[in-house]
Amino acid sequence: MHTGKIKKVVQERGFGFISDTDGREVFFHQTSLVDTQFAALKADQSVEFEIEDSPKGPRAVNVRVVNA
Repeated sequence: MHTGKIKKVVQERGFGFISDTDGREVFFHQTSLVDTQFAALKADQSVEFEIEDSPKGPRAVNVRVVNA
């Protein structure tokens, strides 16, 4: 599992970006969330996630908000 923080949420398009602890930015789609409503996400929330390859590059899946 990787960890990071929500960098940006694009509510009207249903996706966002996570800054992981390695310093890279990873795309995520609202369908990749686990136990979290997309509308409730905010910048700087801590999350854990897995990374998978997609045709457009790496993306975060199984994204869970971590209560810090």
